[in-house]
Amino acid sequence: MSDDPIFADRMLSLGLARVSEAAAIAAAKLVGQGNEKAADQAAVDAMRTQLNLLDIKGVVVIGEGERDEAPMLYIGEEVGTGNGPGVDIALDPLEGTTLCAKDMPNSLAVIAMGPRGSMLHAPDVYMDKLAIGPGYAKDVVSLDMSPTERIKALAKAKGTDASGIMLCVLERPRHEAMIEEIRSTGARIRLITDGDVAGVIHCAEAAKTGIDMYMGSGGAPEGVLAAAALKCMGGQMWGRLLFRNEDEKKRARSAGIENLDRIYSRDEMVTEDVIFAATGVTDGSIVSGARRDGEWLETETILMRSKTGSLRRLLYRQRNH
Repeated sequence: MSDDPIFADRMLSLGLARVSEAAAIAAAKLVGQGNEKAADQAAVDAMRTQLNLLDIKGVVVIGEGERDEAPMLYIGEEVGTGNGPGVDIALDPLEGTTLCAKDMPNSLAVIAMGPRGSMLHAPDVYMDKLAIGPGYAKDVVSLDMSPTERIKALAKAKGTDASGIMLCVLERPRHEAMIEEIRSTGARIRLITDGDVAGVIHCAEAAKTGIDMYMGSGGAPEGVLAAAALKCMGGQMWGRLLFRNEDEKKRARSAGIENLDRIYSRDEMVTEDVIFAATGVTDGSIVSGARRDGEWLETETILMRSKTGSLRRLLYRQRNH
């Protein structure tokens, strides 16, 4: 039995919201200025400062990169005061750096927290992802199906035909054949340029966003963050790591992954109850972006706990210094 304090998710959740708020506010001051690196650095600095105020023994398991690549919030970095429960932290201080730099929709500050050992240590490689919202039978679609088979299966479960299915896909050259196949079924696609954490979350709020399914490859760390969000909101997700060379396979093995072909379900990527917060940097379909109102700066945050399925939307206002 561990001597660690228990993971008091209810008590920690508001603190987590403050962390994503701080990162979003810092990045928001650079929206539309075309400088991705500066916006990302501002968000990282603010998120790290706020994280270190929390009474946790935190370890960053999904962060800004390996230790030799990122000076702050790198994988393995210890954060928090050191007084409190041991926790895993997955974060993206500025998800959609390009979106922020160009003032395009759905740039977010995102963070998830769970008990120590609860999150997949996903290396910085690609992941083949598939996600749907809540309300469907288990494994109604799978990564082993072709895009056409997935669309037919989900359409049948939804009680519609393929034209009643809207997919979210990251617009990349590697997805061109898949996009063509999807459209040949009669299904519709909303292409996004960046920000696939938001893309996956869209599935969980289909009535609001119109998105039924997310499909395609993107960063594996973002896959774990998205799985944490879906664990809170409901919905199903699967991921399989993709490797372009031996170096990437070596990176996965050093992260403790032995079966390189394994398909991870949502609850295998995030094994215990977690809390999740996302604050809008630019306006989007999940939350509003940070906005100036005279001397005030206002943000909107979505804050969720998987244990209770609770979802809060928090408006925060501070003086615009």
